[in-house]
Amino acid sequence: MLDWTQATLAGAAGLGVSTVVRFERSETVVAAATVQTMQLAFEAAGVEFIRENGSGAGVRMKNAKLN
Repeated sequence: MLDWTQATLAGAAGLGVSTVVRFERSETVVAAATVQTMQLAFEAAGVEFIRENGSGAGVRMKNAKLN
């Protein structure tokens, strides 16, 4: 959606690239606070996380507000 690299996400979230890599590879359990930090970085870039609503959880880009 954003065409971000691991380095871009790490920079936006204030994390090390190795943390993002380990998370993506499921090599280790990443702290909930770290996952939340990554989510906040995505949300700041316009990604909206959709909770389970009967059709499954998902993500989408926020709608641009029209003036």
